[in-house]
Amino acid sequence: MSQFTNYSDIIFDAFCLNSKRAEIVERKLEIIEKIFEFYNTAAGSVLFVGFNPAILSIDAREIFVTEVSDRVLTWLREQDSRIQPLTLTVPRKFDVVIAFDEYLTFANDEAEQYAKIDNICKFSSGLIVTTVKDYKNQEFKDREYSQPAIIRTGNIWAAYTEIHDWSTKDKNSFNTMVYQLTMDSSKYQDLFARRCLYFKQLAKFALDAGATNFLVHKNLMYKSLIKKNYEHVISVHFENF
Repeated sequence: MSQFTNYSDIIFDAFCLNSKRAEIVERKLEIIEKIFEFYNTAAGSVLFVGFNPAILSIDAREIFVTEVSDRVLTWLREQDSRIQPLTLTVPRKFDVVIAFDEYLTFANDEAEQYAKIDNICKFSSGLIVTTVKDYKNQEFKDREYSQPAIIRTGNIWAAYTEIHDWSTKDKNSFNTMVYQLTMDSSKYQDLFARRCLYFKQLAKFALDAGATNFLVHKNLMYKSLIKKNYEHVISVHFENF
């Protein structure tokens, strides 16, 4: 499994722990619908990269998902049999590709990040919608820790926290360690190699890959289930959309 698949599994588990799943689905879907409203369009075919609660309610003719584990895929198909798996090695065009939770920052170096953006652009004939933090203006206190998120179900609660270990050789590279804490235990979830992605950098990489427009939606912000930091919502537009 890819790094992001493992990270996506953690988000899925946090979703399953939450007693307000219907509200979460509605909030995540609202972000996507506002993007569609902005472009005055609808999506016939959608590819989700990683687990996103919005997949459970999105209005689309075809719904595909990639970068999720077998257990997550099985659960999703139990909720909606229309959801189909796809590997990113199989060429296929979708009206919209949705890759939240800073998917494009999961890379070891700039070359891998560039290749990742180039590859995902090959799967969209219309829009890519993704999320990225504002690394250029990131406050120092946010560099080492993400703001923890607590999930409650009745008397049961779990807290998620991320620790970021920055490279001393490359100022744009860092490793993210994810921990889950409960009342009587702590669990080290995984270590993820990450790389900063700046808005202008993403725009250049996307345009190099054939995109025609790039937009940071100033009035839209996304928040993960396992941290309280806000991420900017970005759309990459292709000519055929």
